[in-house]
Amino acid sequence: MSIRNFFVTSFLAALAAASVFAQGTTSTTTTTRHFIFPPVGLGSTETAQVNVANLATASSNSTAPSCTGSISFANASGAVIGKATAFTVGSNQIVSVSLPFGTSGLAGTHGEVLASVSQTVTFPSSGQCSLVFSLETFATATGETHIVLTNAATSTPIVQDGRGRG
Repeated sequence: MSIRNFFVTSFLAALAAASVFAQGTTSTTTTTRHFIFPPVGLGSTETAQVNVANLATASSNSTAPSCTGSISFANASGAVIGKATAFTVGSNQIVSVSLPFGTSGLAGTHGEVLASVSQTVTFPSSGQCSLVFSLETFATATGETHIVLTNAATSTPIVQDGRGRG
């Protein structure tokens, strides 16, 4: 092999190696964001319900991102009632999880419960979901609403960008 061929081959090998390193790798980070509602009283004739909605819409060149996470209820001691319910909510959809007093494990005719929403978020992402949520209590028999607690329903999602600002 001539010196010239050696240098040409070495140069091409170096270019190939450089292009491999130049491509880099994209790593993702998954985190969970938690929101805990204030405690609410639940009477023996009531049901507590958490509603989550994804307000994100698709851009012209992509599909709308879905939101994933879980909803759980706890008693006044902080013990989880039952088990967390996983959710996936698509664009402009609502998912609800209910806790009737009869399945809450609360004693007597009244007790306190805490409800929480945990959202799974991956960065970077082609688009962020726009999750809003509420907690309501209502009469189990009639559906009459007694209270509603919400997060701020704005055009800004809980997680707006990769830095976790919302």
